[in-house]
Amino acid sequence: MDLILRNANVWKYKGLTDIGIENGKFKKIKKEISEKGEEEIDLKGKLVTPPLVEIHVHMDAVLTVGEPRFNMTGTLLEGIEIWSERKKKLTREDVKERVIEAVKWQLANGVTRIRTHVDVCDPSFTALKAILEVKKEFDGLVEIQTVAFPQEGIYSYPDGDELVRKAMEEGADVVGGIPHYEWTREDGVRDVIFAVELGKELNKLIDLHIDETDDEHSRFVEVLAAETIKNKYFGKVTASHTTAMHSYNNAYAFKLLGWIKRARLNMVTNPLDNSILQGRFDTYPKRRGHTRVKEMDSMGINVCIADDSIMDPWYPLGVGDPLQAAFVFVHYGQMSGYNEMMSLFDMITENPAKTFGCGDKYGIKEGNPADLVVYNAPTEIDALRTVAPRLYVVKDGKIVVESKPTERTIYIDGKKESVEFIK
Repeated sequence: MDLILRNANVWKYKGLTDIGIENGKFKKIKKEISEKGEEEIDLKGKLVTPPLVEIHVHMDAVLTVGEPRFNMTGTLLEGIEIWSERKKKLTREDVKERVIEAVKWQLANGVTRIRTHVDVCDPSFTALKAILEVKKEFDGLVEIQTVAFPQEGIYSYPDGDELVRKAMEEGADVVGGIPHYEWTREDGVRDVIFAVELGKELNKLIDLHIDETDDEHSRFVEVLAAETIKNKYFGKVTASHTTAMHSYNNAYAFKLLGWIKRARLNMVTNPLDNSILQGRFDTYPKRRGHTRVKEMDSMGINVCIADDSIMDPWYPLGVGDPLQAAFVFVHYGQMSGYNEMMSLFDMITENPAKTFGCGDKYGIKEGNPADLVVYNAPTEIDALRTVAPRLYVVKDGKIVVESKPTERTIYIDGKKESVEFIK
């Protein structure tokens, strides 16, 4: 075999396991592989999972924090205003340089699939064209999906509907929308209907920014669920953010969750951005800014966790790591129960892989493409607790990322000791 990883703690497998890889695929996964590999690595009980999937990020805006100015209020609306100024200065070179850097960051964190929303309220499609070039350059290493995202609205921006359609013709993969940002409720409903009809017409996936507000009267997810059911477009539609759901009365929320499940919507929460963008108009108590993840998860609704931003006008921090977003959600989503913390790994791997459309070729099982991530931690909880560095990332059987953990030394009474955060 080409590569054997020995003594791995493979996610959802019992006991230490050997992983044998040949011709870019998982050849054998068992307790002990007797054969010898051309290359062997003893993982000594380190955690192994499938690759992480970044299901919601804005790559066109990455690494623009402070340009042309910082977001002083920290609000979503000021972020949009700043971006509308910054994007006037976009060039192909500018976008490609920043996006390539961010893709490398994500790959180093074990991400091999990225869905990026790209602002198409720009008749020249500067950012979209640049990212499509990056997509080709990373082909075979990182798979990139682009969402034709009308940041300033489909009907609140001149010819927004035509721009979305033209963006799909340019090569965008997913139809986007932003109904809560439209000027009126009526235009918001039109936004949803347009996106679903266009997605079905083109046989493309759909992913809408929707109800990303504290306003309990913002109720466009119900429209999205209804249109999905009417068009029988089950499993191909994603609702991102849906933060208004934290403000709905429980009776309405219970009804809505039932429609979401029936429509088989994929749901995305963005802990990093929304924990600071939402609740800005609250005094006390302050809302947490997240959709109803626990309830959805318990109902079998496909819920995903994503980064959303990497150093842009909306979120000044970030390193492109879904595990970091999951760590934050332990706190803001009150997901600190053992089973809840374990489920967070589903939300950054298998669940977004389903949303991405990976099919049954995703995951660590014999015959599948040999894609995996090795963490500098023995268990899921330790990986989450320490936001553990990724020691190896394997893509199609080849090691594409290798990192060495930081060595920390302390001095006590003149004696030198190393420190690890793993027991």
